[in-house]
Amino acid sequence: MRDILNDLEAGRLLSDPDPMRRAQLQMRTPMPKRFYKEAAVAERDGGFTIELDGKPVKTPGKSLLVLPTARAAQLVADEFSAQEERLDLATMPVYRLVNTAIDGVAADPQAVIEDILRFSSSDLLCYRAAGPDTLVRRQDEAWDPVIDWARTALGARLNLAEGVIHVEQPKDAIAALGVHLGQRAEPVRLAALHVMTTLTGSALLALSVDFGELDIEAAWRAANIDEDFQAEQWGHDAEAVARNVARKRDMTAAASLIEAMRA
Repeated sequence: MRDILNDLEAGRLLSDPDPMRRAQLQMRTPMPKRFYKEAAVAERDGGFTIELDGKPVKTPGKSLLVLPTARAAQLVADEFSAQEERLDLATMPVYRLVNTAIDGVAADPQAVIEDILRFSSSDLLCYRAAGPDTLVRRQDEAWDPVIDWARTALGARLNLAEGVIHVEQPKDAIAALGVHLGQRAEPVRLAALHVMTTLTGSALLALSVDFGELDIEAAWRAANIDEDFQAEQWGHDAEAVARNVARKRDMTAAASLIEAMRA
């Protein structure tokens, strides 16, 4: 199922989930020309579609691209409107995510839930550094409140470990997370949660954004504490910085889509 969750392709216009790999593929594949003048939201089939010069957008799998709220559809329409002479799908993360949800997640949402739960069984927030003290303090300050929130709000009491040796998580904690994910099985929302989980390495951070416990900036900082600390010590690598910018764009798109689904 994880292969299905990679950006679904239409004539190879959608490519690899890794932003650097995606950029390489797109450099080899000429981007299509913009063929429309106007992108607009229209109400249709009990939801909201995006129309390009009056024609509804379809997914790569030929399904009508329908979203449950006008705000969510507007996010996609705005991405189409922002395109210039050629369509650059790297700059359309919401559109790619919606395609994945409709063509992939909708077919088997339970498989996506199980994949997120696999991340939670080795969640980033459960593995703490032994040192130095500055890094330990930063992890504790950012991660402990999320661990405490998961215990009190979600009923998931997770074990912590020092270092990278795997620690077994209680089955009832994983089951509790599964209950909350099951309540979020709408394909678009679930796809967004999966994206945030894979980008951060933490199902807890993804759920904390979904519940409104953390905003996107706080969640992103929490996910990148280790990398930011290493960059402070050894300097920034240009390729890593570019990759992180692309990853944050995808993370922000997923969070924005979840928020737009609320009304």
